Amino acid sequence: MAEVPEHLLKRAQEARERAEAQQGGGGGAAPESSEAASSDPAGEGDAGGPKIPDHLLDRSKSARDQAAAGSGAQAAAAVATAPMPAGPAQPEPTGPGGGTQRLLTVVKSGSIQDVKATPTDKVHVWPHLLVVEFVAALIFTAFTLIFSIFVNAPLLELANFNETPNPSKAPWYFLGLQELLTMFHPMVAGVTIPGIALFLLILAPYVDRNPNKKPEDRKFAISLMTIHLMFWAILVLIGSFFRGPGFNFVFPWEVGLFFDL
Repeated sequence: MAEVPEHLLKRAQEARERAEAQQGGGGGAAPESSEAASSDPAGEGDAGGPKIPDHLLDRSKSARDQAAAGSGAQAAAAVATAPMPAGPAQPEPTGPGGGTQRLLTVVKSGSIQDVKATPTDKVHVWPHLLVVEFVAALIFTAFTLIFSIFVNAPLLELANFNETPNPSKAPWYFLGLQELLTMFHPMVAGVTIPGIALFLLILAPYVDRNPNKKPEDRKFAISLMTIHLMFWAILVLIGSFFRGPGFNFVFPWEVGLFFDL
C-alpha cells in the first residue's frame, strides 16, 4: 500500500492551520473556509499553492478504508475467539472409588507384551507317567502269577536228535517269519520284507507330523500300524493253527491242532 509523501502531509497541516486562523478571525467566512477545507483537504484550492493530485488523494482514501476494514475484522475475530460464558458444570463420570476414569481402548495383552502360551498338553514324567506305568506293571505281574497257578507249563522231554518232530514249528513269535519262508526265498522272507516293514515304521513319524493325539485325527498313523499288526497277526495265526505235518496247510477242526505253547 502506497503512503502519502511527507511534503503533502505538511501542506495539508498548514492548510488546516490557516483555516482555523480564518475561522477564529471572522465568523462570516467560517462556513466557506470550512467547506473549502472539506472539499480540498490539502488546502491548496484558493491558497495559491499547488493542488494535491487526485490519484494521491484516492490512494490515501483507499488506505484509510483498508485500515478501517482491518480493524473491523480484528474486532470480529476477537469476538469470535472470546470464551463463551460458562454454563452449568457437567458432572464427570466417576468410578466405584470416586476417581475419574476414562476408557480409551481395549488392547489384547499379547499385542503389547511378549507372552508365551503355556503348553497344556505336556505334563511331568513323575508322577503322571511313571505312576501309570508302575500300576500297569503290577497288574500284568499279578495276571501272570495267577495264570501260572492254574495253568501248568511243563518242560518238554529231552530232544532226540534221531527223531525230528513233524511238524517242526518255531516259537509263536517267529511263526510269521516261518510262514513267509514257505512262500518266498529265504533272502526275501528273512531280510527284504521285514527290513522294508521296519523302515516304513521308522519313517512314519517323519511323514505324519500331526501333533494331535486323538485317534480320529491320526488316520495315517492308525492305518499304518493297523496294517502292520494285522499282517503279522495273520501270518502267526496261519502258522500256529493251519499248518500240520510237513508244514502243510490243514484245517484244525478236521485234523486237530499241531501247536504247543
